[in-house]
This record gives sequence, C-alpha cells and structure tokens, in this order.
Amino acid sequence: MGQTLVEKIISEHAGKKVHSGELVISKVDVTAVQDGTGPLTVQEFKKLGKEKLNNPERTILFIDHASPSPRKELSNTHMVLREFHKEYGAVLSDVGAGVCHQRLIETFVNPGEVLVGADSHTCTSGALGAFATGMGSTDVAVAMALGKTWLKVPATFKIVVNGKFKPGICSKDLMLHLIGMIGADGATYKALEFTGETIDNMSMSERFTLANMAVEAGAKCGLFVADEKTKEFLKQRGRENKFRQILPDKDATYERVIEINAEDVPHTVSCPHTVDNTKTVDELKDVKVNQVYVGTCTNGRIEDLRIVADILKGKTVHPDVRMLISPASKDVFKQALKEGLIDIFVEANAAILAPGCGPCVGVHAGILGDGEVCLATQNRNFQGRMGNTKGFIYLASPYVAAFTALNGYISAS
Repeated sequence: MGQTLVEKIISEHAGKKVHSGELVISKVDVTAVQDGTGPLTVQEFKKLGKEKLNNPERTILFIDHASPSPRKELSNTHMVLREFHKEYGAVLSDVGAGVCHQRLIETFVNPGEVLVGADSHTCTSGALGAFATGMGSTDVAVAMALGKTWLKVPATFKIVVNGKFKPGICSKDLMLHLIGMIGADGATYKALEFTGETIDNMSMSERFTLANMAVEAGAKCGLFVADEKTKEFLKQRGRENKFRQILPDKDATYERVIEINAEDVPHTVSCPHTVDNTKTVDELKDVKVNQVYVGTCTNGRIEDLRIVADILKGKTVHPDVRMLISPASKDVFKQALKEGLIDIFVEANAAILAPGCGPCVGVHAGILGDGEVCLATQNRNFQGRMGNTKGFIYLASPYVAAFTALNGYISAS
C-alpha cells in the first residue's frame, strides 16, 4: 500500500512504515513555545526532573505574542523564558525578532523534519515539506526532554488546485474559500496535502499562508512537496544543504480528494465570528470598518507588504480608518525599509508596529472598542479575539485589506 506525504515523513521518524490511524512514537527535530504557552511548558518540563534539554540548539523560545509587553504580569512571564534560556541553553527569540511561525520557517525548520510547537499555527512550516503541528504545553515539554512524542498518524485530504487566479486573488482567498466549503471542523485531525499546477506555481509566501490556516479547517497539518522553490527559499536563508524532497506514492490512499478551479475563487472574506462564515467582497460592500490590520504569521511577509504598498502608494487611508501594519519578522521589517515600503505606509497615515503578533491575539496594540469593526489579514476571528467580545473581525487578503483601508468599507477595488 502506497503512502501519503505525512505517512512517509512520520515513518522516517517512527523507524517503521506507518499508515493513517496508527499510534506511533516519533522522533522530534524541533520544539517551540511562545510567551503565552511557554511558561507552562517550562513548569511541566521542570516537573520531569530532567537536568538538560534533549536538543537545546533546536528548542526555541519565542517572545512574540505580547511583544513588547503591555503589563507587568506578562513581563514576568517573559522573564521565565529568558531565565530558562540561560539555564538550559534553549534558543531565545526575544522582543522584536518576530512571530514564531515566521521565524521557524526563516531559520529553524527543514524539509522532512518533525516540528512540534505549543501553538496551533505551528502547521505553517508544513509548506517546507515538514510535518509541523501544534500540541499542548505538556506534550511539548516531554518532546523537549526526550526528543520524542506520541501521536496518531492522520489520514489525508488531497487538495488539488489547477488553473490561474483572476487578477488580485491571493492564496488567502483560496484558503478562506476552501474553509468555507468544508467547514471549520471539516478536516479535523486530517493532513491537508496541497497539490496541482496552481500550487506548483505559487511562491513560498503563498504556500505558507495555506499551511498556516490548515488548522482553521481543523487539520493536524498542511503539507507541500518540497520543490525548486523550496530549495531557492532555503538557499536565500543559508540552508540550501538542508533541501531534500519526499514524494507521496502514486498509489497513496487519500480519505478525500477536493478539486478546486483557481479561476472560480473570488475575493473571499470570513465574517464574524467563525472562519468558515465566508462571503464574497461583493456581498459585504455595506460593511464599514474602523480598523484594518495587515500582518501576522498568515500575511505579514514581504510579499504581502508589497501588495499593500502598491495599492497605497500616493494615497491616504480613509479618515475614519486606523490602519496598523506589523511585519512578521525583523528580516521582513528590514527588507520593507530597504524597499521603501515603510515610507509608503507612513505617508498613507498607517501606523507601523514592531515585528510580532500585534493586535491578532488581543493582548495589546489595536484592541477594538465596543461595536468596532476590524478587517485583518490574520487567521482567526473568534469573538473576543482582538481583545473585546463586543468587536467584529473580518478576515481577508492583503489586497482586500489595502483597498478597504482606502475606502473605509470592505472592498477590492
């Protein structure tokens, strides 16, 4: 019986050929926590009585969710991670370095590896051809200590996308369209394996967006076959020697095959308060917004910022709109400065935030007022997500975000 991509990667790490539904113990290459989940992970790790980490060089502590800290309680949790870094030798990614998922793809994860992180959007690294998944703090603590984890091998949905997008359509539109099709729980504990000519032609940035939001359909991971574009990305990041390609077998068994024609994908928006509550932009032109947020681990990469800058250049954000922009990492920020994008944003009256999660998690920077509406390029719009249960969050692509900021209502032109 042939194997899917996820079955092949886990087989290598389990030391035997495995198929979906099996419970296995798998080796882990990289472990990661962030400042929301990390302190509990540290606590659980210390309960194990281990004197050292299994692999400190590939145990990463990220301070990104409240970065910089907005209050003393969170500052104290940051201290826990900094002290653990000094005591055990784990790698620390501190304030201003960027969002954990962007930093992981930039620096720490390679094709064919297994990454477990105490954050649901750890699946972003699947775009590199790795098995990357989110786990609870205790499970990650065990992986940090032993270099192993246990899991059930997920069945796979094969997502086949062919054709060419219409002008202005982004991979974010495709992912929201897919989630709208199958539901927020439509792929619970499945692997999403993306393939087809549209996927092959996508940039790595576009692929990262798809992998990042796999969990919003309930998926365990989102996976792509590593190819020449993956190799070039790794080369740019100084890791060309880490490139390898793992292919699914032609006779692999898929639980479901979903085919999408890229030409049929519209400008898609997720409406409050669930990601699968999708509508087209044309259906939402009466929705006025108070805030537009561009950034996060979903759409805070340099390619996303270029899209927004091209639309904003020489124009000014609507006077009733606050526009916030946060690069996903320090490297993205530096590149945006180099290309003059930050100047364009500032001239358009957008506010620039430090690299990090920013308003997405509702801890600081951009919390909504009662009844306010925000259109964001983030991945999640649950009630209260941006710090106020009386706020309303719409999710869209950077393209839609830019036009919405200019017009004051949800729009794509």
